[in-house]
Amino acid sequence: GNVVSRARLPDGTPKFPLMEAIMEAGAPYTSGPQWLAEHVLLGRHVLAVAGTHGKTTTTSMLAWILESNGLGPGFLVGGVPMNFGVSARLGSGTALRSAQGEEEPAQRAGDTEQRAQSARFPLFVIEADEYDTAFFDKRSKFVHYRPRTAILNNLEFDHADIFDNLAAIERQFHHLVRTVPGSGRLVVNGLEESLDRVLHMGHWSEVRSFGAAVSDFVASGEPHAFDVLEQGRSVARVEWSLTGTHNQLNALAAIAAAQHVGVAPVDAARALGSFQNVRRRMEVRGTVKWSSGDITVYDDFAHHPTAIRTTLDGLRRRLGSDSGRILAVFEPRSNTMKLGTMKSQLPWSLESADLAFCHSGGLDWNAEEALAPMGACAMVAPSIDALVQHVVSAARPGDHIVCMSNGGFGCVHGRLLTALKAAAQ
Repeated sequence: GNVVSRARLPDGTPKFPLMEAIMEAGAPYTSGPQWLAEHVLLGRHVLAVAGTHGKTTTTSMLAWILESNGLGPGFLVGGVPMNFGVSARLGSGTALRSAQGEEEPAQRAGDTEQRAQSARFPLFVIEADEYDTAFFDKRSKFVHYRPRTAILNNLEFDHADIFDNLAAIERQFHHLVRTVPGSGRLVVNGLEESLDRVLHMGHWSEVRSFGAAVSDFVASGEPHAFDVLEQGRSVARVEWSLTGTHNQLNALAAIAAAQHVGVAPVDAARALGSFQNVRRRMEVRGTVKWSSGDITVYDDFAHHPTAIRTTLDGLRRRLGSDSGRILAVFEPRSNTMKLGTMKSQLPWSLESADLAFCHSGGLDWNAEEALAPMGACAMVAPSIDALVQHVVSAARPGDHIVCMSNGGFGCVHGRLLTALKAAAQ
């Protein structure tokens, strides 16, 4: 949720008395997204990355592509891209390149005069969230950003605390689409029926699709090394350290968006070769050496069932079937997961894990019941201490332990590493 609300404590006093005082005084106030729009994004070519999953990673990819090609973009990311070491910067103000260095069909190139006009704007890449703006502005944050280039990466139900159903979120994405100018570009995942419905509500900009067999941009090959096909023609090759088909799709989206501001796919793909991802995206937190093999502990931000599944699937695909077990350690911490809206999807999301360990503290629903279809492969612990004990007791050399939460998770990564090192002695 947002930091400031009109919530009341059990005794009836305001949870945020400073906000109440500001309102009582009649002092001016604004939201973070509105402030960004007025003081940072105004006069810039905004490239916005929206979607239920992959926003942080794709935003970081796109910023790195532009940086590697000398465009000095500003950016705001909901994480820390390891290529930059910071989550935000204003940028150098380098102008766009107006030419793409390759010919495109007239209907794809867009109006030349409009492209030349946009070439005077400096670039800013922003992670565009669909969560509501503030307690006094219930529109999605991204409607404030007015992008010229917008990635619609994927869309499924989330944020059950503020949205009643998927249709309500689709409507907000339509509102985002309405803010993109005619000379802009929508980069849309062709595999998502929900995004098809968003486009059918109306759009006024060029659409470039990716992912599906009939899309404008398609990947051919394994997620760690693949060719990029644009309208059936091979235009680039990506070879990098990332895993998972979800990251393959993220790359296609970033390449298509970068092309809109003058970066050829071959140059974008070259930049991705040195992309280092974001902290807390399958970040290795440590390795414990045992006499007969190592145990590796990872940290990942996954908290939605689909994100959990794609994270684990990506690791399983990289490891193969004979390269150690995957132990999934997760905390249903997001508002949506706490409500239990998606608890029935948890066994499906954990199918690539050999064992699953759930921290059930703070939940109002029965985690053991939700994970019952997994039988003895799933364990539930009400505290972090108990969770660590369960994991350490089950771990053996060669295991890969993936800790997943959108919060601090009680520093479970460090506690696991300490306990595993003690057990190895």
